[in-house]
Order: sequence, then structure tokens, then C-alpha cells
Amino acid sequence: MKKILLIGGAGYVGTVLASHFLKKGYKVTVLDNFTYGNQFAVYSFLGDPDYRLVYGDMADRDCLTEASRDVTDVILLAGLVGDPVTKKYPDASEAVNVHGVRAAMDFFDGKGIGKLVFVSTCSNYGMIAENELADEKFRLSPMSLYAKAKVANEVYLLEKLGKVDYSGVVLRFSTAFGLSPRMRFDLTVSEFTRDLYFGKELLVYDEHTWRPYCHLRDFARLLDTVITSESEKVHFQVFNAGGDINNYTKKMIVDEILTHIPDGRVKYGEQGGDPRNYRVSFKKVKRVLGFEPAFTLKDGVRELINAFEFGAFEDSMTNRDNYGNYNIRLKKLSSPPTKKAL
Repeated sequence: MKKILLIGGAGYVGTVLASHFLKKGYKVTVLDNFTYGNQFAVYSFLGDPDYRLVYGDMADRDCLTEASRDVTDVILLAGLVGDPVTKKYPDASEAVNVHGVRAAMDFFDGKGIGKLVFVSTCSNYGMIAENELADEKFRLSPMSLYAKAKVANEVYLLEKLGKVDYSGVVLRFSTAFGLSPRMRFDLTVSEFTRDLYFGKELLVYDEHTWRPYCHLRDFARLLDTVITSESEKVHFQVFNAGGDINNYTKKMIVDEILTHIPDGRVKYGEQGGDPRNYRVSFKKVKRVLGFEPAFTLKDGVRELINAFEFGAFEDSMTNRDNYGNYNIRLKKLSSPPTKKAL
């Protein structure tokens, strides 16, 4: 039986992964310090005999020791996720996204785990020419603290080849979409769809810039595939995580949403604060692991609109911090985190 440790497993991606793995009959341990005050996202898991929550920091060896009991594989999700929050909190970003991640990578050598999967980002490609397609060997041009830390940690992990007893794997995630217990509306698909649905005028900068997108449930399927694959297939390999079908420009996303909300109000502007532009190749993940997305971006838009229609997320326009990575709001517990396991 797989016993998975999700470091940062209470977040937007991690809660969907936890649900997926529990349904597969795996045991799941989550190590999280609720950086964004997002402890509400795990309430539905508490009490499940196959789910264990350890409150604490991945840079704390005592917390890692508690969380890693009987674990077979580790998925490293934790960090300050996104360009805006890392820019707002540069010192915390350095402490968490660089030193914390590396402390976790170092810790698991000699612990007998099978695979350690580091979740990186396609944002590492930065800006590429219109006629180029980025595969895993394409030059990396990180443009933010967030992406620079991801690139540095990819290198740090890959340099452990032959020096550690686990199989390291890097997955460069596309931009995520889809519903989650810890829903985020600071991501392109969810933000655009919500704003247009609730009648807000949407201002879109640089509408012809490309990004790849991927549904959370497809990320879960891919991570399951990586964890259960023969080690030789994934051993210290890098994979772009997503599918060619979900390479979209911002304008293409808006056009899809407007097929459902034809009276939505949109304005376009040039030279916004985020100039990234990259189309990505997913041939390797398809060839090596047989992975293709089951969900399209169109499915994600319909899913969100269906949720809005029965009254979900009505407070997302006003209760901003619960629905995005805007501010650090660490939850303080009365007892030391190393002693707090649920």
C-alpha cells in the first residue's frame, strides 16, 4: 500500500491530491503550516483513518520526522506559491521556497522512500518567441523570485543523482484550474470566469500571451502515475505537466467564457505587469508515462459556472484572503507544532 506524504498538502492542489489518493486506498499524511490561514480546507478529511495531519514547518527536522513515519513516497508542494506573494514577502520567500525546500530534499536521503517528487512550474520558461515550443530541454528564463527559486531547486534536486537513495522527479506544472476545497480565484481561469459571471468588468493585459493550463484532477492522475511507475522511467527526470490541448492565450480563455456569459464586459490593455509568454510541449510526459489530460480548459470553465449557479463562492469577491495567495496568515497553535498531529 502506498503511504504518501504531501508536504504542503492543505493547499489548492494538495487537497485535491489528498482526496484522489484516499479514493485509491492509499494512506495520506499532510504536513502543512497553514501559511494562508487555510486550515478550513482540511476539515472534511479529519477523522478519516487513512488521513493524518501534522501541523508544522518543512524546515523543522522534528516535524519532518513525525510526518515521515512509514511513508513510501513524498510529494513536495509547499512554498509561497505565485509571483505576487513572493514579491510581497521576499524574506519569507527565501526562507521557505529556497531553504525550506532544500531542507526537505536533504532530509529524506536514507529514509527508505521510493520517490520524491518536486512540483516546479512551467513559469520557468519566462518569455519565448511566438514560433517556439518549450520542451524539457528548452532554456530556462525565470522572471520572478518564485520561478528563480523553482529553477534553483530543480538544479539542487537533480544534482543529487547518484548521491541519495530515492528517485527524484521534477514536474513543471502548468497553470492550474479546477475546483478545490481550498479554492483560489487569483489564477487566470478561475479569476476571469468569476469576475465575468458576477458582472465585474474584466481588464485583461497582453491578451495574446500564451500559457499552458491543467486541471487539478489531471495533476492528481499524473502524480499517481509518477508514484506508481517503475523507477527507471522517472528516476531524476523532468516532465512538463499538462497537455498540448490546454495551451491557451488569455484572449482564447476570455472568448471561451463569453460563450457562456455573452454579456460579460471585457477591456484589453497592453504592457501589464506580467509579460510572461510561453507555449509548452508535453510530448515527453505522453511518450514516457502515457499521460494526456482528461479535462480541457472548456470543462474547467463549465465546472466553475455550474458551481456559481448553485450559489457556491458568493463571498469570493469580498472574502478575498480565503480565496488566494495574497497575505501570509500563519495560524498560531497553543502547543508546539512538533507535538501536534491529528
